[in-house]
Amino acid sequence: MSASARFVVVGGGVVAASVAYHLARRGASVIIVEGGQRGAATSAGAGIICPWTAPLDDACYRLCAEGAAYYLELLAMLAEDGETDSGYARVGALCVAGQAQALQPMAALLASRRTSAAGIGEVAALAPGEPARMFPPLAPGLAGLWIGGGARVDGRAIRDCLLCAAVARGARRVPGTAVLDRAAGRVTGVTVGADRIGADAVVVAAGAWTAGICAQLGIRVPVGPQRGQIVHARLPRTDTAAWPVVLSDEDPYLVAFPAGRIVAGATREQAGFAYHATVGGVGGLLAGAAGLAPGLREAELLETRIGFRPVTSDGRPLLGPLAGGLIVATGHGPEGLTAGPWSGLAVAALVLGQPPVTDLAPFDPSRFQA
Repeated sequence: MSASARFVVVGGGVVAASVAYHLARRGASVIIVEGGQRGAATSAGAGIICPWTAPLDDACYRLCAEGAAYYLELLAMLAEDGETDSGYARVGALCVAGQAQALQPMAALLASRRTSAAGIGEVAALAPGEPARMFPPLAPGLAGLWIGGGARVDGRAIRDCLLCAAVARGARRVPGTAVLDRAAGRVTGVTVGADRIGADAVVVAAGAWTAGICAQLGIRVPVGPQRGQIVHARLPRTDTAAWPVVLSDEDPYLVAFPAGRIVAGATREQAGFAYHATVGGVGGLLAGAAGLAPGLREAELLETRIGFRPVTSDGRPLLGPLAGGLIVATGHGPEGLTAGPWSGLAVAALVLGQPPVTDLAPFDPSRFQA
């Protein structure tokens, strides 16, 4: 069997889903090829949306800040398409420390960014004990810095919203492993099993697996997996839906979701695609969480999720054309859920030849080409 589409998007995470959605929303014919590999970063991500604490004012920070600002517009579009269960909530964020003065540099950094990033919202110093009133399991003596614009999102939910909305607008989802096809020096589509899918262009947004897909044609993509282990626990009979994100100067961070669920994460390991939890990884997270928030000691341990963040050697994503008919969108590291939906819009505009929505020059994949 053969098929054709104007565009093929390879990948099943939030970036691929966003590219496909924004293409379909603009009326393009789209087929999404989902490999279904274990350990997709989107499925394991904590979902913290608070980019303004990043120490450097570089291209990555600006991309993430734009991504955070885009969420409200994106959620409104998804609601138009009947998708409302994204797991997004603006709950605020708490930077915490044992001594209030340790938070002063962060307060100064946030103040310097208020003009360019209105989404930061209110920033306020909290005296020792106040953070524990907002996130009750926290150690009672911690001081804090409140960031009103902080939010959290359920990675699986926002990805599913994007995919469902794309399908509602005509996109088609195909399970399987994509093999790139090339003719006359140009990528002309993919083969999935026995089926060939022709396309004007192929967007490979397969996270940490992007390099393997492009290597089929001898095309080097400098992106690889960084393993993250993340622990989920539950506080029974506790309303945690409005609790803020908790950020500490040392791991773990804590993220609360409805129904008593608390997420503590995450490790950053060079372990290839080894899909298993480790005693050291989980033990370190649990010890750190119990020290930061003693009230979690009696929480029910639910699961450990494992995700492979796609990381590049210079820490910047890869967003743009790599060869004729081939575009890549990957390499967001731990910021995929913050910047991924926005990057998807930017790449969709790029492949359609529409005016750019942001400057993608710092993320041009050709920067690594000899």
